[in-house]
Amino acid sequence: MKIAVICGGLSNERDVSLSSGCGIARALRGQGHRVALADLFLGMEEAPEELDALFTEDAAGADAAVADTAPDLAAVRAMRPGQGPVGPHVLELCQAADIVFLALHGEEGENGKLQAYFDINGVRYTGSGYLGSALAMNKALSKTLLRAAGVPLAEGIVLRRGDGQDMGTVGFPCVVKPCSGGSSVGTTIVTDPADYAQALDLAFRYEDCVLVERFIAGRELTVGVIDGKAMPVTEIIPKSGFYDYRNKYQPGMTDEPCPAAIPAEETAAIQALAERVYATLHLQAYCRVDFIRGEDGVFYCLEANTLPGMTPTSLVPRMGKAMGMTYGELCDALIAASLKKYE
Repeated sequence: MKIAVICGGLSNERDVSLSSGCGIARALRGQGHRVALADLFLGMEEAPEELDALFTEDAAGADAAVADTAPDLAAVRAMRPGQGPVGPHVLELCQAADIVFLALHGEEGENGKLQAYFDINGVRYTGSGYLGSALAMNKALSKTLLRAAGVPLAEGIVLRRGDGQDMGTVGFPCVVKPCSGGSSVGTTIVTDPADYAQALDLAFRYEDCVLVERFIAGRELTVGVIDGKAMPVTEIIPKSGFYDYRNKYQPGMTDEPCPAAIPAEETAAIQALAERVYATLHLQAYCRVDFIRGEDGVFYCLEANTLPGMTPTSLVPRMGKAMGMTYGELCDALIAASLKKYE
């Protein structure tokens, strides 16, 4: 197949996306595909006379490391000032492909806008369509739907810029985070009420809508879903602090046993919940659903990720390995599941 791998962009998870994109492109070439790799925002300065020449079978490729802090997006914007989110000739490249592998992470690639743009322009792509992407990205909206579907959630409220600091009955400790963010950027666990205002200020730097939720102590678990079926459960055990941006993407910072050491009945229960989340949010092809197993034994859903990370430290590749799939075979499986949208 001819596959365009699209990564980068302008989200706070840009560096994660670049790492995912490089790994995916190399793996797909190793699977025998012809692959072109492009940055969504930067695009190509000049389109070649023959776009087909950009698709290569050479399995060699660059790596992109993830720094321990989020990228400087102002510096990235300065590389192509005054332009929209889709770089020059990106659409033409995508239209020349049999399918686009979206290696994007964060709001820009996961909020449904790019998916709708591709739909209008006849481009096939991996992952969920615009509706499921939009529902999952907006945590306030997704939690309303999930609560109605009987999925356990932490008590929480939504604050919009200018609403003040009233947290209702949430209390401390609490978690303050942007409503549509990812990779824990802008997220703070607040134990001291004196730090609450500062946590709100941080979250509001990233968007105008913030979630304040009751902090649930317990074991953090995550479940991938491919084509509606749950993958093995993985536990997330940071060696220090919580599962923040640094612990997510720096090698050796977190232990991630897969399958998780939990009883078979709990494995079945959390996998069933992950599949319910997938169905409730109208997701397609694949996703990853994050949970906390509270000290009360309840699995509380944190969020669904419609384009989960595919970096060397990411969780879905670890689940695929536990299922006996190589990284390249996993990429092929995600493409096969995604193509079902177009049958």
